[in-house]
Amino acid sequence: MSDRGVLKVDKGYFETKDDVVRDMLKTGFWPTTHISLTSPELPVHWHDGDIIGYVMSGSTYILDGDSNKIQLEAGDRLVIPEGALHAEGEVTETVTYIVTLGRCEPYMNALRMLDPETYPTPDMLALDPELVTKLMSSVA
Repeated sequence: MSDRGVLKVDKGYFETKDDVVRDMLKTGFWPTTHISLTSPELPVHWHDGDIIGYVMSGSTYILDGDSNKIQLEAGDRLVIPEGALHAEGEVTETVTYIVTLGRCEPYMNALRMLDPETYPTPDMLALDPELVTKLMSSVA
C-alpha cells in the first residue's frame, strides 16, 4: 500500500456516549453524526483528511486497503487516517456513527470519496501555506 495510511478498528473501544465525548476531547477532532441506511457495498476510496468514527448502533463491515473484511458493531472505534484505502460494506440495517474530522470543514467535503487511481504522493497532500494565501487572495 506504499505511502497510504492504514485504517484501524478498535473493537469494543467505548461503552457510552460519554466515553466517546472524552475521546473526542483527547483528539480535538470536530464531531458530527452519520447515519448509514440500507445500501450496497461502497467502492474502495480514500479521504484527504483524518477521520475517526464511533459506531453507536447497528453493525456492518469495512474493507481495508487489502480488501479484508473487518466487522463493525456498536462500541467500535474506526480510525481512518488521511489516504487510507477503505470502503464501507453492505449495510443491511441502519448504522449510526458519531464521525469526527481532523479539521473543521463541511461534512460532505470531508467524506468525499476520492478515487484510488488519483491518489497523490504524500508531498502533494501537505498544504503549502504560500499557495493557500495566494489562492485565498485571488478569491477575495
